[in-house]
Parts: sequence; C-alpha cells; structure tokens
Amino acid sequence: MKIKGNMTVRIIIALIAGIAIGSFFNLYQDASWVKWINQYVFNVIGQIFLNLIFMLVVPVVFVSIVLGVLGVGDPKHLGSIGLKTISFFLVTTALAITLAMSLALVFKPGEGKSDLLNSDEVKTYAEEQKKKAAEAEAEGSPANQTFDQTLINLIPKNPVLAMSETNMLQVITFAIFIGIGMIALREKVSAVKLLFEQTNEILMFIVTAIMQYFAPLGTFGLVATAFTNAGFGAIKQLAMYFFVVLLGLFLHMILVYGGAVSFLARRNPIWFFKGFAPAMTVGFSSSSSNATLPISLECAQDNLEVRKEISSFVQPLGATINMDGTAIMQGVATIFISQISGVDLTLGQMVTVVVIAVVASIGTAGVPGAGLVMLAMVLTSVGLNPAAIGIILGIDRLLDMTRTAVNISGDAACAVVISEQEKRYLAKKGMKVA
Repeated sequence: MKIKGNMTVRIIIALIAGIAIGSFFNLYQDASWVKWINQYVFNVIGQIFLNLIFMLVVPVVFVSIVLGVLGVGDPKHLGSIGLKTISFFLVTTALAITLAMSLALVFKPGEGKSDLLNSDEVKTYAEEQKKKAAEAEAEGSPANQTFDQTLINLIPKNPVLAMSETNMLQVITFAIFIGIGMIALREKVSAVKLLFEQTNEILMFIVTAIMQYFAPLGTFGLVATAFTNAGFGAIKQLAMYFFVVLLGLFLHMILVYGGAVSFLARRNPIWFFKGFAPAMTVGFSSSSSNATLPISLECAQDNLEVRKEISSFVQPLGATINMDGTAIMQGVATIFISQISGVDLTLGQMVTVVVIAVVASIGTAGVPGAGLVMLAMVLTSVGLNPAAIGIILGIDRLLDMTRTAVNISGDAACAVVISEQEKRYLAKKGMKVA
C-alpha cells in the first residue's frame, strides 16, 4: 500500500474544515455545548488518531534504524552518512535562528508593547515554573537537561525502559548497536534479518492503513480542538510577532530546504513539497515530529524515492535533533521579549543565542510544547526573564503546528540530499543503485 494523492487532498480538506469550524466554535468557547463537542468529539477523534500513530513510533524507529544500518553495510560508511546528517541539521538550525533574529530586528514585533510584561499571563507562567522546578528538585531530577547529560544519556541503561519511555535518542543508539552486530555476524543471523524485514513490512502496512482510513478524520479532530481552544482572538495583540514567525518559517522552508533540494540533491523543490505534503499536514495537526515519523518515512520512501536505508537512518535522527522550526520561534521570541523589556542585545549575546539554541536542539523531545523549554534556556542565557514566555503562550499552539511541519520537512530534505548524493556516488563507482 502507498499513500495516494486523493488521500492527501482529503487530509487538506479536513485540515481546512478543522480550522474553519474550530475558529467558529472559539467564538462560543464558554458555551456548554461547545465544551461538550470539543471534549467528547473533536478531542476524542484527534487523540485516538494520535495514539494510533504513537503506538507505532518506537517499533518503526527501532526496526527502521536497524535495517538502515544493515543497508549501509560498512560501519565506516555509516559514520560518514551520520556526519553528513548531523552537519546538515546543525547548519540549517543555525541558519534558521539567524534568519529569525534578522527578521525580528527588521520588523520589531515587540516595539511599543512593554505593557505586556505586566499581564496576568506572565505572572501565572512564572508561578507555574516555580512549582515545576520545586517538584523536579524534590524528585531529585534536574528541571532542564544539560548538554553533558544529553551525551551521557545517549547510552541506555535499560533498552526496554528507553522504549517504554519513548526516549528516542536511546532507542536510536541501541538500534545502531544491534545493526552493527548483525553486520558483523552476517549469515549467522540471516533469520533475524528476515524477521526485521518482515516486521518492517507489517508496520508500514499498518501505517498506510491508518493514513488511508483515519488520517483525514484525525486531522480534523486535532485541528478543530486546537482552534476551538486558541482561535485567532489571541493573535490580535501579538499579530506582528505571529507574522514574523510565520514569515521566518516560510522563507526557511523555501530558501533553505528548497535550495538544498535544488542545488545539493539536484531535484525540483516543487516535486519535493508535493511528495511530502501528506506528512506535512499530519505534522501540522499533531504538533509532534515523533508522532508524524511513520508517515514521514512512508512519504520519503514512496513519494520522494529516498533509499530506505538512508531514510530509515536520517529521519528518525532528525525527529530528535533537528528543530529548525523551533529555532525560528526562539529567535523571533528572544528579540521580541528583549524589545518589550527595553533591552538591546549585543552582537555577542545574539551569537550566544544562536549557539545555545543549536546545542539545545540536540536531545529535545519531538513532542508538543518542547520548544518552550528550550526558549527558557535561551532567554536565561542572555539575562532575559523567562517568565515573559507567558505572553506568547496563547498563540504558541497555533505556531507549534506550523513549525512542526517545518521540522519534519527539514528531516526529509536532508534524507533526499544524502540519498541523491549516494546514488551519484554509486553510479560513478559503476555500482547498481538499489
């Protein structure tokens, strides 16, 4: 089974319907009948669809990474692909936040909005964060994971526990070790290799079936409940901030990803965006890179002709460490908060923001709202009050949907670039391209 074009159209129709109906319901969000429909219809439909996808995330990632490593074959070649992948992600993330900060400095979304710092949202957010920090301290766990802890936690103490907790970096690490072990043992584990290949076929069949029969309805439910809760009303005061973030996301998608596909992969960017559209719509509705991963893999392999071993390695890794859309939000938000606070950031501080955001993106969970945790780290690093995040909370859910679509598009763009480069490399060597 493959994701078909008519299904993409149905998802887009469902997405538009969800936005329209959710926005209308937002006008009456305090009415009891709206609350009932939102909770027992929109939310139930959306969460069931999301759980169906989340159910497959860990097995799909684990099996895909193992098969990806096996497909590459040579551990040295795997290291080369890994280095290219991480370099692509880090460079594009740095470009994303630099673009975002530049746009914010030009459009000045926070100018003349200093009164927002006295809002109830700021006070409420500050109180909530104090409670969370106190709870984390009582449990003996840090509120924010530092970079050195991220490196240490790459290796799972208990792989089964890592899978149950959806710790994707640890799942990926364990899968890489399993794949390398199978390469070393070769024919001795041919039965295990066949088991992984057949398991992958089953998982991809289930993913495609979910997309064909549940995706439009699930997309409608998720988008409808998001817009019923948030609506466009909250955008009025923060219209310029909202506009600058969306502009940054759009320009990054077209210029950086479109440019990478055109110049590095030598493929048509329109072909890329059209082929990846189903995953982008699911990413928009779910606000989760991890939840969208099974669909992202299917789209990349079937629609974008990415070699399975490349897609299986690059995209799961990207869902964990590649957060360009999130970086754009952080760049705009940092300048926005500095402007309403009356603080002019120095060049050195802006460079610090870029570095911290790029480093912090590694290990950040691919789930809704994770970007706000990263933003708090960025603001603290340049002496700005993280409680000001409360100002943008009202519209962050809407922006989170858009930046997730950008995040997963970056993963796919990287997979296309590396896959096409590998095809050209094999062709020069006179080897048959699988």
